[in-house]
Amino acid sequence: MLKDDAAKEAARARATKTVELSDRGACDVELLVVGGFSPLRGFMDEREYTAVVQTMRLPDGLLFGLPVVLDTDDESIKEGDVLLLTYRGQELATLDVSSKWAPDKPVEARQCYGTTSIEHPAVQMIAMERGRYYLGGEVKGLALPKRAFPCASPAEVRAALPVGEDVLAFQCRNPIHRAHYELFTRALDAPNVSKGAVCLVHPTVGPTQDDDIPGEARVRTYEVLKEEVGNPRLRWAYLPYSMHMAGPREAVQHMAIRKNYGCTHFIIGRDMAGCKSSLSGERRGSFFVLFISTTFWGGGGWGGLSLLLSSPS
Repeated sequence: MLKDDAAKEAARARATKTVELSDRGACDVELLVVGGFSPLRGFMDEREYTAVVQTMRLPDGLLFGLPVVLDTDDESIKEGDVLLLTYRGQELATLDVSSKWAPDKPVEARQCYGTTSIEHPAVQMIAMERGRYYLGGEVKGLALPKRAFPCASPAEVRAALPVGEDVLAFQCRNPIHRAHYELFTRALDAPNVSKGAVCLVHPTVGPTQDDDIPGEARVRTYEVLKEEVGNPRLRWAYLPYSMHMAGPREAVQHMAIRKNYGCTHFIIGRDMAGCKSSLSGERRGSFFVLFISTTFWGGGGWGGLSLLLSSPS
């Protein structure tokens, strides 16, 4: 994020085209400029995208679950252009376009979501919502999206965490029910967690499945629960992330993001980021979340983040 007004004006002056972001795009830009998607400094270029789709790793070997790209149908945009990225009347960032390509979307769907069927919400998204081309390049932040609720940055969250203690991350995209609460409070007593540990309750509040409760409504439930329980071992923050329902790959993505927010442990549920077919009702993801998380997490990247696995129901 550019801090200096003069630097922001200079960045704006370099822009030759303006692109309006979708709700998903605005979430991605925010996480890029605040460091939530670190080590990324911008949208992935074709080389990075291909590596992540095929191997679930960046070219340098760092584990990364899903591609982070900007899409367009604009034929006139070319490599070397500087784009002004806007969202609902705000100028959020500039993008120095270093890469433009037409992705193989069936391959992306199969590799990232395990299916090419548009029964899956993310396959439907990449096939029917995203444009023909993907754009990659460095993003320079000008402002954060205006929201009805605050989304603390990684630096702000880390500053509020206890020094030298473990921090558990609890991810959800729905209102918290009693079983959730028991899960993340009892996890604080796990044998591989320090005595003074805290749990960061960190719901995603960006776009998700069509039948999920909207983020603004869910935030109100979280705020009420936070006040009612008054638990000093809990920390609360909101993540401006758009769900892909990618099962195991999304679990890896969430681990990476929460590591950037200062977490040392990540709670894996029975059906992490899973979804069900709109035709058969079959659920996807739960077993493979556990398999991929335990198989790949220690193999490279963010060593030191531990997994806490909840039991299947």
